[in-house]
Amino acid sequence: MLQAVQIQHVQPLLGQQRTLHLPDGTALPIRIEHLDEVPAAKTRYSERMPFCLEFNSLVPTDFVDGLCALELPELGRVEDIFVSRVPALGRDPQLGYFCISFN
Repeated sequence: MLQAVQIQHVQPLLGQQRTLHLPDGTALPIRIEHLDEVPAAKTRYSERMPFCLEFNSLVPTDFVDGLCALELPELGRVEDIFVSRVPALGRDPQLGYFCISFN
């Protein structure tokens, strides 16, 4: 299922509030903030253009990284998406900032 995720599945979510389903089964409210194609990460045999999705939690969280699930338009609930936390870098340190790399 992860190979089916394309940037156009995620674009409609920009600026929206969604729910990230964490590995422990809890639901984390998030806001989708940024989406970037990463052409330099494209391999010769890959059909998908790699992209990175950035989002932040709307509530404080201790979650750092792991396999999560997210509802995507046209695809439904996509499981086993690896989510990584990134540094707050001057943003609200109470919230969590994350990225997903789709290569």
